[in-house]
Amino acid sequence: DNTYPGCACDVPAHVYSFSFDLNPGWSRTYAPQPEIRAYLERCADKFDVRRHVRFRSAVREARFDELTRRWHIQTQQGAHYEADFLVSGIGGLSNAYIPPFPGRDTFTGPQFHTSTWDHSVDLTGKRVAVVGTGASAIQVVPAIAQQVAQLSLFQRTPPWVLPRLERYYRDGLKDFFSHNPTTLRLFRGFLYRMLESVTPTLIEYREHPRGTRLLEYLGRHNLERSITDPALRKRLTPTYAPGCKRLLMSNDYYPALARNHVRVLTDGIARITADGIQTQDGQQVAADVIVYGTGFAVHDYLAGMKIYGRDGRELGDLWSRSPTAYLGTLTAHFPNLFFLTGPNTGLGSNSLVVVIEAQVGLVMDCLRLTRERGAQSIEVRPDVQQQYNDELQERLGHTVWNSGGCRSWYLNEQGRNSTLWPGTTVEFRRRTAHARPADYVFAR
Repeated sequence: DNTYPGCACDVPAHVYSFSFDLNPGWSRTYAPQPEIRAYLERCADKFDVRRHVRFRSAVREARFDELTRRWHIQTQQGAHYEADFLVSGIGGLSNAYIPPFPGRDTFTGPQFHTSTWDHSVDLTGKRVAVVGTGASAIQVVPAIAQQVAQLSLFQRTPPWVLPRLERYYRDGLKDFFSHNPTTLRLFRGFLYRMLESVTPTLIEYREHPRGTRLLEYLGRHNLERSITDPALRKRLTPTYAPGCKRLLMSNDYYPALARNHVRVLTDGIARITADGIQTQDGQQVAADVIVYGTGFAVHDYLAGMKIYGRDGRELGDLWSRSPTAYLGTLTAHFPNLFFLTGPNTGLGSNSLVVVIEAQVGLVMDCLRLTRERGAQSIEVRPDVQQQYNDELQERLGHTVWNSGGCRSWYLNEQGRNSTLWPGTTVEFRRRTAHARPADYVFAR
């Protein structure tokens, strides 16, 4: 997945990699998708992971047996597995979301989501409609703008787009990093602290007006230096605080929108027609191909999978209004079940790899505690989980994500934020460093 044109990481690659296996050979600050995939495949081979993986095995159901205190897992392919412990590493951005536009099934040309790009479709000389202006779209649009005959970009809300401070790493520097791993680690640490320094502006943005003004200045400067048309500039200017929606970085997004054959439409989509898109003001926009950069079903990422805990509780039902967990990793009434990148572990800045590694450490500590106590299961106490989530929601109320004046995928339909962590990654690492026995119930 995610092989679309222009695909790359949007945090520095040296932080977008594992702390235990740093890569001295990144070609640039923000590595493109093929480099990231090659790095992950090298890690898989280096640590002999592949032989443990059952590929093309989609989980249909997982059910906890209270008598044997084991998990029974059924795949869509008909296989059955039993396990003492179950770890969900499915991530929050895995189920593509396309809004239910009327008439989608009537469109006669190719249409696909950015995460499942159809490389069999040649866009050369085509009229292409791109729906959405999020993190994927700002990479796709510049990558295909020179190739297409006409590009129509449908924007609901303009994003804050900051300059992309990117550099290419020369072979000499990569060789130096390769032979000096301590220096490489120090460089990674510098990048990590630089990303972490943005966090206070996001989690207490009213207390850090200078940081907000700096982000706003960078965004406006990036826009004004590329877009000279006053009308277009106005359509592309956000009216909410920077960081309320995900901060994006690009040096070629705005120049691509300034091309004569590219236009930005903000009237909203009324319906999809056989040969294009009709806007809410009645305009018919012709298109040969439609690309949906419309994000993921973040608040329903268990879609298609059923998980049953104690007393037959089904996790999807419990999470139907809003997912909750303890430290984004454990959920009450579901013994021996752990989540990586679970509820409220997302970041507005920095690398999620840092969070994942911290969660893995917590999982391992929980397994150690369970073994030391001679128990067969571990489960977070409901009152501990409730207290933790009450604290999170109170803190989230002060963040730019909840009160910055925008509506984003961070919030569900009720305005509740179950996606982001309202603190620094330093705090998250500290709170997950050790499993406190008093927080859990152990059982035989």
